[in-house]
Amino acid sequence: MNGFGAAVVITGCGSATPGQFLSNEELSQIVETSDEWIKSRTGIGKRHLADQSVSLSQLAAQAAIKALEMAQVSPREVDLILLATSTPDDLFGSAAQVQSRIGANRAIAFDLTAACSGFLVALVTATQFIRTGTYRNVLVIGADVLSRWVDWNDRATCVLFGDGAGAVLCQANDTKDNILGFELHSDGSQNGSLNLAYEGEELPLKQGVRVQKGTYKPLKMNGREVYRFAVAKVPEVIEKALYRANLTTSDIDWLVLHQANQRIMDAVSDRLKLPPEKVISNLSEYGNTSAASIPLALDEAVRSGKVKKGDIIASSGFGAGLTWGGIIFRWGD
Repeated sequence: MNGFGAAVVITGCGSATPGQFLSNEELSQIVETSDEWIKSRTGIGKRHLADQSVSLSQLAAQAAIKALEMAQVSPREVDLILLATSTPDDLFGSAAQVQSRIGANRAIAFDLTAACSGFLVALVTATQFIRTGTYRNVLVIGADVLSRWVDWNDRATCVLFGDGAGAVLCQANDTKDNILGFELHSDGSQNGSLNLAYEGEELPLKQGVRVQKGTYKPLKMNGREVYRFAVAKVPEVIEKALYRANLTTSDIDWLVLHQANQRIMDAVSDRLKLPPEKVISNLSEYGNTSAASIPLALDEAVRSGKVKKGDIIASSGFGAGLTWGGIIFRWGD
């Protein structure tokens, strides 16, 4: 037990991606790049992309339903839905649309934005709602469609991102707590390294009264700075989460990182002295799906039989904000 109220277990997971995809070879017909250039620098082979008929809330709902089915829980039993996303269908949020789509009419639903760290932050938030006794069944969803926000003429960013959604169900448990430890951080002074900023022009409404009228510009990233940030902070935050869990790296069965770049994942596992066979990676198939990447990778690993009940998983999300965090949990109820 954790010393608060109810303990927390993760009982189901699910994921969804668009059917269409763009390979590196196909992308090289759009911008000046090549399969070799992309793979050697990122590890990405292709990315799944949502067309106009596919909404963020649709992908999120599909992932959520799969997680509920695995846990054998009805949507009507869900108390809270947390949707981690930076790309909602509606600027006011998409969680309520997901609630409606899956028929979880008892649940309160709201969006949470922490970019590529979003799923991890939402998972910690769900844990606290359960530990305080406020809710018993919480759906945590990470979903993004960043293909709608990248500049497809900028090879530094358009090669990286794909679309998708992943979800887990967190449930109260009276005896065992499988959320073992976590650590979260932010540093807004580094926002310029990775952002999707609003820009506009001044619009006068009357003498002395002006507003700004504009739009959000495509995603911008300083890849070198983000790499340095990730390889420095991610091992550190995982070690802090392990300390809170009274565990060491030798206790880790699987490392499930935000799927941003294979070189980052390799560097992190090296610094933690974890062998490559303990690192879960589906980056080659999906690219960087932002808030969806951790639950998408977890779901595939669980359904393939790689991750088994009782396995200890170390996970870390990192990205715009800048934000980063680590969490240690045991899979299954």
